[in-house]
Amino acid sequence: MSATPVPPVSPEPAVPLAPLSEGSRLLNTFIAPSKTFTDLRRNAWWWGPFLLIVVVSTIFVYTAGQKIGFRKIMENQMQSQPKAQARLDQLPPDRREQQLEGGAKVAAVIDYMFPVIYLIFWLITATLLFLTFRFVTGSDVSFGVSLAIVVYSALPLALKSILGIVSVLAGINADSFSFQNPVATNPGYFLNPGDGVLVYGLATAVDVFMIWTLVLTAIGFTCVTKVKKGTAFAIVFGWWAAITLGLTALGAAFS
Repeated sequence: MSATPVPPVSPEPAVPLAPLSEGSRLLNTFIAPSKTFTDLRRNAWWWGPFLLIVVVSTIFVYTAGQKIGFRKIMENQMQSQPKAQARLDQLPPDRREQQLEGGAKVAAVIDYMFPVIYLIFWLITATLLFLTFRFVTGSDVSFGVSLAIVVYSALPLALKSILGIVSVLAGINADSFSFQNPVATNPGYFLNPGDGVLVYGLATAVDVFMIWTLVLTAIGFTCVTKVKKGTAFAIVFGWWAAITLGLTALGAAFS
């Protein structure tokens, strides 16, 4: 007597992941980034993290302006520009004072515009990564998703600004404060900018929060493409190294 054939068991359909709220996406960027970045394929809305960064940046700039003063911050920045400092020192006292006062006002406007500057830089970065992943690795990723990955990945930089706010309120040494390097999260914090602009710039770039941001970016592209994690990390860190070297060398040449 032949056995009754057992019908094949069809696999259960995969249960689609529940869409994340904006709050969940922001939180998961820090504790479960793959959930956030996978959800970006559903909705590449990036205004949530951008507005959060705007708020934190504005509070940081206001706090530093009140506690330290934009003129003092600008004078500290001049230390990393020996040529500009030398030209300023050659001016008569009255002209030098006018330059400092005017420069402080311009610096305040620029400092409050940090989020806009960040956004322009993120647009450029997202474009480079989009073109690389789309046309070099053949990944089916859109520019909108690429931009969303870049902006969400920048959230650790907001944490750095919060640490900067805390350090200013705690009474940081005003003579060493700068918006670009407010806390000791990179080797450049312990260097004198005037001793070597190129070395200082490269040392400042190797920042804990920047590395965190780059890791998140690589994870993000791994989640939305079929590219291997090693390839994604090589692309992201490769572009970062190229941009960092280029901007640092350019800054050293004109400082």
